[in-house]
Amino acid sequence: MVGNMVDSAEPGKVNCIGRWHMPWFFKHVESFLSSGTAVEYLPIRDYYHRHTRSIFWEIQDIIPFGNNVVFRWLLGWLVPPKVSLLKLTQSQAIKELYENNHFIQDMLVPLDRLGPALDCFHQEVQIYPIWLCPFLLPSRPGMLQSVGDEDRFYVDIGTYGVPHVADFKPVETTRRVEKFVRENNGFQMLYADSYLTREEFRQMFDHKLYDKLRQQLPETTKAFPEVYDKVNRNARI
Repeated sequence: MVGNMVDSAEPGKVNCIGRWHMPWFFKHVESFLSSGTAVEYLPIRDYYHRHTRSIFWEIQDIIPFGNNVVFRWLLGWLVPPKVSLLKLTQSQAIKELYENNHFIQDMLVPLDRLGPALDCFHQEVQIYPIWLCPFLLPSRPGMLQSVGDEDRFYVDIGTYGVPHVADFKPVETTRRVEKFVRENNGFQMLYADSYLTREEFRQMFDHKLYDKLRQQLPETTKAFPEVYDKVNRNARI
């Protein structure tokens, strides 16, 4: 799928995909595998929020029948459900069931390691579709620093949903994926559960400037915890 910004659209080809009764965007894209190529125009707001209603593709696990045309017309305006509402209404048993049968991670890996990384994700979780977003990581000082003295292309690999492997174990599986990413000069997006040890975290993220700043401001070490203490899994329990 490719696209360009335009100021006008051909008559009859505007697709307001963000309206409550429209198909989920990822299902709409999937339909072209059978229908063939086509040209359509998406309003910019609809494009920016193309994955909002379906929470990327996680909504299919929350409301399996949610893309049914009848549901969309009658109740599509309720989607997506508020995360705060889901948390408020879930019991401890449901929370544990969710944590033991769900995997949400974004890992940033060098472009030349994309193939092995996809093999790793397939072996460990088999969650599809997969979010792939290439980006350029500048060679500049900081916690997210590419290897060497040159800018380097990376790819954000995002997997969100229920794993389709028989032996999925959230902690062990995540640890194996983290190990692969760490050994291949990658990075973990820290909104998700991280089971890295403090030493592994420092191996993944360059702390030179961070430590230097904290040393220059001694009261900082007393007032604020390190980044690791804010984002590791135990800090979020």
